[in-house]
Order: sequence, then structure tokens, then C-alpha cells
Amino acid sequence: MSAVALMGDDSVREFFFTYGEERIACRRLPRKQNGKGVLIKVRPDGCVEVNAPVEANDQEVVQAVKKRGRWIYRQLQAFRKQQTHITPRKYVSGETHYYLGKQYVLKVIETAVEKQSVKMVRGALEVRLRENVPEKVKVLLNEWYKQRAKYFFSKRLEALLEKTLWVSHKPAIRILTMQTQWGSCSPKGNLTLNPLLVRAPRECIDYVILHELCHIAEHNHSERFYRLQNQVMPNWERYKKRLDEKFGVLQP
Repeated sequence: MSAVALMGDDSVREFFFTYGEERIACRRLPRKQNGKGVLIKVRPDGCVEVNAPVEANDQEVVQAVKKRGRWIYRQLQAFRKQQTHITPRKYVSGETHYYLGKQYVLKVIETAVEKQSVKMVRGALEVRLRENVPEKVKVLLNEWYKQRAKYFFSKRLEALLEKTLWVSHKPAIRILTMQTQWGSCSPKGNLTLNPLLVRAPRECIDYVILHELCHIAEHNHSERFYRLQNQVMPNWERYKKRLDEKFGVLQP
């Protein structure tokens, strides 16, 4: 097993190491203040995040990752195995799509007189459009998801603010499809949320929003950050695991 030196700016640095015959890419992120040691996370999309104290040198970080090489490799293999059981969506009638953690049957209706629309009708997602073309169905459905996400995230944020007393005003929300993140928080306290998240159960959505609200008080994953997160959502790890497990099926 070997590794290469870290490259990048001071806030995010990239490196890779080799386990067996596999070259695994990693991203080093700062773990400031009271955070001790190196925290390694393997995300369902295959991204390996390494949160390390800013004072830790590159060699220490690489050695910490190499010690967990077997665990990292197994996590990556497990997520890949999940992906093999996922059938790519074709956007045709009869297949299922998720909304707020529940599955709905897609019903595509071709119409020359009615306005193009997406509606939930008796446990089904009805897509009405002039021409039954899967790519056009996908565009309409994704736009519907974005609109629902904007509405539902705003409602949940308003409800969850009662738990986060350190937040003085309702943050602005931006809806943005992201490849590796469910959400993020800017230095000014504005939230960016992935519209794909609206496919997940409400508790998982709450977890992501609360996670980002905790970043308003503590922008890094420090001990203080996790104390806040445990305070506002003691069982957050359960919902994070649930979200990770559903990563593949929640994709468009």
C-alpha cells in the first residue's frame, strides 16, 4: 500500500493511496479547534473525506489513512455492491420514483390539449405532456422535484429553527443539484440544499437541514459542532445511515 503527497490549497487538499491494486482518491479537510485525531468518512458516491487538525502534517495524515486502508476499501466495496442492484430509470409508465421516502408509480399521459404538468394522483406521479419522450418526461419530473424541494425545505427549516436558538434569522435557501453533497452552509449562514433530498424521508431531510444549521455556529466538524448536533437531534446517526443506504435509489 502506498500514498502520494497532498496537493491543493490550505482548506481542501487532495491525495490518493493504493490498497492492493486499487488507487483510492481522498480529500483532506480541516478539523479545527477541539477536534483531535483524524476523522475519515467514506461517502456513498465513493468520495473519501479526511478531516484532520490543521496542525497535523501531511505524513501524519497519510499514515492515519493507510492504517484504515482495509476499512476504507471495504466501505467502498459495500457501496459499489449497492449500486449494482439499482436499475437505471427509463422514465416510462410503471416504474417507481421516490418522494419524501415513499415510492410512487410513474404514469405518463400523452395529451395534445392539456397543459404539461406533474401531479400526484392516488399514489401515482402523473406526467402529462404533448410527446411521450423519456428525456422530456425526465426534465418535467426533475423540475417538479425542484419546486417541491424549494417549498418543503422552506417549511421544514421554519419548523426546525425552534431548536436552533443560535440562529437569529431564517437563512436563505438555494436549491442546487450536487454530485457529492446533500447540503452546505456558506460563511454568511446561507444554506444550499440538493433537490434530490426531497426524495428521502422527512427525518433524513431534517437531519441535513439541522446539520447545516449547526454549521452556522461552528463551521467545522469540531467537538462543539457534534455537541450541538447531538443536542438538537440525538438520533441523527440513524438518519445519516438511512440516507447513505438510500443514496443510489434516490438518484434521478
